Amino acid sequence: MLLAVLALCLCACGTQQAPPPVPQPKPAPAPAPPAPPPPPPIVPGPRYERAAWAEVEGWSADQVQQAWDAFLLSCRSRELRLQWGDICPQAQQQSVTTAEAARAFFEARFTAYALIDVQGDGSNSPGLITGYYEPLLQGARKRTKAFNVPLYGPPDDMLIIDLGDAYPELKGKRLRGRVQGRKVVPYFERAEIAAKPVLRGHELLWVDDAVDAFFLEVQGSGRVQLRDGKMVRVTYADQNGQPYRAIGRYLVDIGAMPLEAVSLQSIRQWIEDNPKRTQEVLNANPSVVFFREEKIQDPTVGPTGTLGVPLTAERSIAVDPQYLPLGAPVFIATKYPDSEVPLRRLVIAQDTGGAIRGLVRADLFWGFGATAEQAAGKMKQPARMWLLWPSTAPPPQAGKF
Repeated sequence: MLLAVLALCLCACGTQQAPPPVPQPKPAPAPAPPAPPPPPPIVPGPRYERAAWAEVEGWSADQVQQAWDAFLLSCRSRELRLQWGDICPQAQQQSVTTAEAARAFFEARFTAYALIDVQGDGSNSPGLITGYYEPLLQGARKRTKAFNVPLYGPPDDMLIIDLGDAYPELKGKRLRGRVQGRKVVPYFERAEIAAKPVLRGHELLWVDDAVDAFFLEVQGSGRVQLRDGKMVRVTYADQNGQPYRAIGRYLVDIGAMPLEAVSLQSIRQWIEDNPKRTQEVLNANPSVVFFREEKIQDPTVGPTGTLGVPLTAERSIAVDPQYLPLGAPVFIATKYPDSEVPLRRLVIAQDTGGAIRGLVRADLFWGFGATAEQAAGKMKQPARMWLLWPSTAPPPQAGKF
């Protein structure tokens, strides 16, 4: 027993306890990765993005030669000839009868730019194409019981003030007004003109329907069949300076119809069903157009647009000249009126309109008569658009045309 105790003691004495562990320094935390750079701020506004011809939707399938004569008409513009160098002289020397030849001409001399209108949230504003036409009205040179709605020529007392004369940055901006005492005040609105004899003596012609006369103003030009069988054309001469407001929007606002139902035809029908409210609805648009009379030399030729050349049915468009230069070729990808059938074609910017505002916005001219009226009245379709711009010119910029 003693030996065992001694052995245990010897073993205990020979065992050394391990030293306490030396604390190790904690590794330094890994540096945080650098924060990603903030996204570039969204800059809303118009953009012109260069596009390959293959990206122009429908370019290779369009009968481009059908726009050739309209393009040649644009070349009559002296300003356009100065801007485009030798493009117009070259075009005038060529005989283009096929789509392939027309495409080759434009591809060799122009660059396509997609038109994109960026909104504040970064989305692209959808484009819109509406339609207009040359209406036919029944009229007379003197007022009668049947013909009692006047078409006015420009009034003598309306002042036109060119703001660019005083402020160069406002070149092209004009004010219209009249003198009242020692002040210049806005010119009369539609409601005032309808209620007071303020334009007596400036009647150009008399027609038999107030709604027809109103839509004539919206279209900008039209033909009037006189009682003696003669037909004359009336075209835009001036405007009273008041803002254009769509009466279709007014009918929506008062609950008369839903927005998607608005068309020239539905507006006509509503007014026909509510004749006592005709003037109320028309007065919702304070803008009034004044006309001048023109002889019709060739009934197959369309009215003259803002560019100063005749419009071509289904190949001329009205645009906002702040964003699209008059005279320029533009390719549109949209749909036929009131349908899902694609409408993709080359058109020429040759006109303007009070309701046509913005970059991806155009009014397609459908021609003369009842068929054109049906198409134009129902044309309200989303669209994509491309500007064809001379390849030798600096890239297009809004407000620089």
